[in-house]
Amino acid sequence: MDSLATLEAFKALSQETRLDIVRLLVKHGSAGLPVQAITATLGIRQNLVSTHLATLSRADLLAVRRQGKFAFYRVNFETIRALGAFLLEDCCSKQCESESSLQRTPS
Repeated sequence: MDSLATLEAFKALSQETRLDIVRLLVKHGSAGLPVQAITATLGIRQNLVSTHLATLSRADLLAVRRQGKFAFYRVNFETIRALGAFLLEDCCSKQCESESSLQRTPS
């Protein structure tokens, strides 16, 4: 994941309602939820949820599956994993090794 894509994803997640949507969808795994269920669960108007879903989708954090007249949204776990990997890549490998060796050293 490159820096620009990472920034877009974090920008999308930096709003409370969008973060709540992602956390809700994580709980529902690959099955996802239809917009109506997201709206009802979070108590947010459908037009606002749709706006947030579009922002999250543009950041590749969500995928959508259409089934008849319903749109089911689910978290793109590949992108979520890539965000975590981006944050940890090279940034703390030496520190993690140091902390790991400190924990193994008897007091």
